[in-house]
Amino acid sequence: MTENLSKIIRELSEVYDSDSSDSYISLFLNKKSDRKFLDRRIRACRSVLKGDLLKNFNETIEIIEENIKKINGDNIAIFASKKHDFLNYVTLPIKLKNLLIVDSSPYIRPLARINDEWESFTLVLVSSNYAKIYSISLGRIKDTKKLTSDIMNKHKKGGCSQARFNRLRKGAISAFLSEVVESLQKISDKSIIIAGPGTAKNQFVDMLPKDIKEKVVDIIDINIDDEKKLLKESIYLISEREQRKSQEAAMQLKEEILKDGLAVYGFEETLNAVKNGQVELIIIEKDYKLRGWICENCQVVEEGNTSTCPYCGKKTSEVDVLEEILEFAERTDADIEFTDDEEIVNLGHIGGILRFK
Repeated sequence: MTENLSKIIRELSEVYDSDSSDSYISLFLNKKSDRKFLDRRIRACRSVLKGDLLKNFNETIEIIEENIKKINGDNIAIFASKKHDFLNYVTLPIKLKNLLIVDSSPYIRPLARINDEWESFTLVLVSSNYAKIYSISLGRIKDTKKLTSDIMNKHKKGGCSQARFNRLRKGAISAFLSEVVESLQKISDKSIIIAGPGTAKNQFVDMLPKDIKEKVVDIIDINIDDEKKLLKESIYLISEREQRKSQEAAMQLKEEILKDGLAVYGFEETLNAVKNGQVELIIIEKDYKLRGWICENCQVVEEGNTSTCPYCGKKTSEVDVLEEILEFAERTDADIEFTDDEEIVNLGHIGGILRFK
């Protein structure tokens, strides 16, 4: 079940067990990898779980094992709980790092990072009589649309007939490019790359409505037959753009802090702001984890370790508190940017650009 990844992450972020029990299993698996990883993690979890938690774990693992066999694709992320009659999964075209997490909610951080680092975009290969529109997601072609037109070849005779012929030809080219523009308007990707030979691609860009033109991130001059080369180059361009975005986000955070502007940083400040819906953009160090606890009953998250919530007396669960911040960010429609920029390390590994103070 491969759907829009952002939609799946949002849905998973809203799922949790209010009893604070470790009732959800999140499995990220490369099916071609050695089976020993999964067996080892199952044994480890069984050794520390007891009673109803162990029963739910065993029954949930059975469900997961059954679905692993059924799901097509080598890289899968499965989220399941027998207790809550819950099952969701996504297949991915990129290799996953094997991971099995037992928690009070689905573990979304690997998916959120993939979604950030592999931006979906649209690639348009266009000439005066041929166009191909590619929708590219997670580094793979998701969909294509091909358009062609029988445009008359250039007229070489002189006189009035040549001028008339050229007017007709230009009109035919303009009509064809308008058809391509109309097709492109139906696609909502944030980034668009335009490519092709000669001047037709520039004419095409000039014809784009303002809101579509603002999404164009690059224009590539390339032969109409070099599709494989173009696909490789466009994915590289988007990857480079994503790296620049993460660096710019860290720099923007620093600038906002220096002028006492719309910014928070560090675990506590960022958590409070994101829970209040103030955060527009979360910026998080790629591989950093911070041990803490959550009370699903009252949604309190803090660093450290305690088995009982000091505010309501309910049982708590041990968590990566940055994962919990990501879940709050998804629920409040905040954008998420992962970075390895040194600035974010110095600011407490996480920060946020605010919508308001």
